[in-house]
Amino acid sequence: MSDGEGHEPAGRLSHLKGSGEAHIVDVGAKPATARSATAEGWIEMAPPALQALRDGELEKGDALATARIAGLMAAKRTAELVPLCHPVPLTHAEVELHVETEQQRVRCRGHAETVERTGVEMEALTAVQVALLTVYDMCKALDRGMRIGGVELVAKSGGRSGTWQR
Repeated sequence: MSDGEGHEPAGRLSHLKGSGEAHIVDVGAKPATARSATAEGWIEMAPPALQALRDGELEKGDALATARIAGLMAAKRTAELVPLCHPVPLTHAEVELHVETEQQRVRCRGHAETVERTGVEMEALTAVQVALLTVYDMCKALDRGMRIGGVELVAKSGGRSGTWQR
C-alpha cells in the first residue's frame, strides 16, 4: 500500500543481505514477463538559452535530437552505471523532449520495455537523467544556472508487484 505520495512503506530491502552487505538480487526463479516503466523530469533555463535551443542556434547543434539519442543510449547501458542493476535486454525504448515555453524549460519523458525477470524502472530514469544532462551540456555556454528537477518514475507495469501509477 502507498502513502498517497507514491512511496511504498518501509520494508526489507532486497539488495541487502541479512548482514547488511549489498548484493545483486537473484531473479533466476522469477518468470519472464512483459514489463514497462515511464519516467519524466525537466530542465529549466534562462529565456535566451531556451530561445536558442528552440531556434536551433546552439553552437553544439540540435540539443533535443542529441539528448534523445543520449537518453536512448543511456537506457541500454544502465547496468554499467548503476552497480546493482541487472543488465536488461530492452525490447523497446523511447525518449521524448518538449519545450515548455511558459515554464521556461524542457520536459523529458523516458519509456522502457522488456520481457524479463526484472523491471526497467532504472532504465527509464537513467534515460531521462542523461537526456537532461545532455541538454545542460549543449546549453551551458548560454546559461550555467540551469536547473534539472522533477525526475521521477510516473508508471510501471509487470512483475509480481503489477501496475503502479503516480
